[in-house]
Amino acid sequence: MSGTATAATPAPAQQGITHEENPRVPEGAVWTEAYFPSADGSDVELHADVLRPANLPSDAKTPVILAVGPYFGHAGQTGPEGWTATGPSNRFEDFTSGTDLFARGYSYVMVDLRGFGGSTGCLDWVGPGEQADVKAAIRWAAKQPWSTGKVGMYGKSYDAVTGLVGNNLRIGALKAVVAQEPLWNMYPYLFSNGVPRPNVTGTPNAYNGIATMAALADDTDHYKANANYEKSHPECLSDNLANNNNPDPDSPYWSARNLAAQARGTSTPLFITQGFIENNTKPEDVEKYLANHNGVERGWMGQWEHVRGNERNSQGQLLQGRADFFGEVMRFYDRYLKIVKPEVQDPAFDIEDSTGVWREQSTWPTPSSSTVAALPDGQYVDDGRPSVLAAQTASDGEQWDMEHYTDPASLEMRSLAVAPLAGDTHSYFNWSTPTTSRLRITATPRFTMDASASGNVMVRLWDVAPNGTAVMFDENVALVRQAGRVAFDLKSTDWTFEEGHQLGVQVGTIGASGWRGTPSGNTIQVTGARLSLALQDPQLDVPTQGDRSPFLNTYRRQYTQTLTGVGEGTFPLALGTRH
Repeated sequence: MSGTATAATPAPAQQGITHEENPRVPEGAVWTEAYFPSADGSDVELHADVLRPANLPSDAKTPVILAVGPYFGHAGQTGPEGWTATGPSNRFEDFTSGTDLFARGYSYVMVDLRGFGGSTGCLDWVGPGEQADVKAAIRWAAKQPWSTGKVGMYGKSYDAVTGLVGNNLRIGALKAVVAQEPLWNMYPYLFSNGVPRPNVTGTPNAYNGIATMAALADDTDHYKANANYEKSHPECLSDNLANNNNPDPDSPYWSARNLAAQARGTSTPLFITQGFIENNTKPEDVEKYLANHNGVERGWMGQWEHVRGNERNSQGQLLQGRADFFGEVMRFYDRYLKIVKPEVQDPAFDIEDSTGVWREQSTWPTPSSSTVAALPDGQYVDDGRPSVLAAQTASDGEQWDMEHYTDPASLEMRSLAVAPLAGDTHSYFNWSTPTTSRLRITATPRFTMDASASGNVMVRLWDVAPNGTAVMFDENVALVRQAGRVAFDLKSTDWTFEEGHQLGVQVGTIGASGWRGTPSGNTIQVTGARLSLALQDPQLDVPTQGDRSPFLNTYRRQYTQTLTGVGEGTFPLALGTRH
C-alpha cells in the first residue's frame, strides 16, 4: 500500500450566480433561471428562479420548497421597488434565512404564475389556467436531476392559495404544504353572497398593474420578452376585469375557483395559519376546506391580522403571538420531505381565542355541543344607511392586491354600529339570556330567515357585557334576490363569552363600508330566523405556549360599542347536548 495520500476529488463547480457575485442572491445559495411550459397544453411559458445550496455539488439531490404566485417579479413584488440590478425576489428571504434552508439541504424555487414576472399568458385569478401552472411547477421541480422528487409548497396570501391548489391537484410528488393566511374560496374576496365588496374592480386592476410591471434593464432578453406579453395581448387585462365582476357564486367561473369544495378527499399534509379577525383574507370556507381535506393537518389559528407566523412589530412582539414558527415549519417539512421523525412533538392545532389565551387541539373546530337559536320576528328598512366614517373608505385607486387590501370596515372604529334605540328602522336586535357559565362560540355560525321582500341583509354578532359594553365579533351580508328563504354562513370564529354575557344578534340593512350593496328601499319583514352555533367548553382546554397577539387589542378598540336597550333575552346560549 502506497504511503502517498490520495487527493480528494473536487466537487463539481456550481453553475449560476452566488451572493458574492450578486447581493440579491441569498447567502449560501446559487441562483439560476429556468423556463418550462404550463400543463394545460397552451403556449404559456413559465419562468422560475432556482436557488440551490452553494455548499453542495451541482448534481446533489435535495428536496424542493416551491413557491408559486404573482409576487416574484425581479423588479418588485407588487410594484417597482427601486432595484437597480436584477436578481431573485426577496419575498420570502425571511424564510430562507430564518430556517437556514440552504444549509439544511433544501432547494428553493419561485415560479411566476402566467402573466406575471417572466411568464407569458393571461392572469387567471386561480382559475384553470393558474391551476395548470401549479401542476406544471410541481412536476418540473420533482423531475429535475438535482431533486429528490419530493416537493413542499410555501406561501402567504396569494402564494398560500396556490399551495391549496397544489393539494387539490393530488400530485404524488407534493409531500407537504405550508399556507399562511390564504383564501379558501376565491369568490368571497370580491363578493359576499351576491353583494360586491369595495375591491370588486380594485383587486383585478391591482393584479393587472402587477402583471404589466416592466422588467429591469439587465434582465435577459427572454425574461423581458415574456414580461411584455400583455403589450401584445391587451385582452388579458380587460378579460381579467370582466370575468371577476360576476356576482353569481354558482356560476362555472366561480365554481372552478371554489378551492374548499375541490379539496374533498385530498390528503397532502397541510400546515395553515388563519386569523379569525383578519381584515384581509378572512376565515371564510376554512372549516369547509379542512373538513373536505383528509390528510394530516396542522394549524395556528388566532386573533391576528394579515401577517406571517414569524413576523414581529417594532416592539419585537410576534404578531401571531406564538414562538418558533420556523422551527415548527421545518420539523413539518423534514418529516414529510426527508422522512425524519421530529424530536419535538408539536400539537396539531394551536388556537388563540378572543381572550388572548392559547390552547392545543387535535382538530379544528372541536365543539362540545351545538344549538339552533330561534330568533323573534322583526323588520328593517333596507336603505343602506352608511356608517359615519364611510367617506374614509379607500377608492379603486388604492392598492387592492391581496397583500395590501384592508377591509374598509376596519376604518369605521366606534361608528360601525347602530345602537338599538327606539325608532331605529335600519336594523333590529335580538338577545340571548345571560350565560350561566363561560363558553365559546367556535366554527362557522349560519343564519337563515324568511324575508318578505327583496333587498339586502346584514347580520352581526355581539358579545355584550352586563353593563352594555359590546364587541362585534362576526358579520356577513347577503343579497335577498326575492321574497322567501335566505341562508348564509358568517365568518368562522373562536370567541369566548364570560359568565353573565349575552349574545346580541343584529339584523338589518348593509350599513357598513365593507360592501357595496344597492339598497332596495323595501321594508323587509323577517320571520322564522334561526342562528346555528357550535359551542365549546373552555374548561376542556389544554393550554399551550403563546402570547396575546397585538392586533387583538386593536380589533377590540375598533369594534367596541356601548349598546343601549339590551333586553333580558329570548333564547338561551348555553352548553348542552350536541344535536
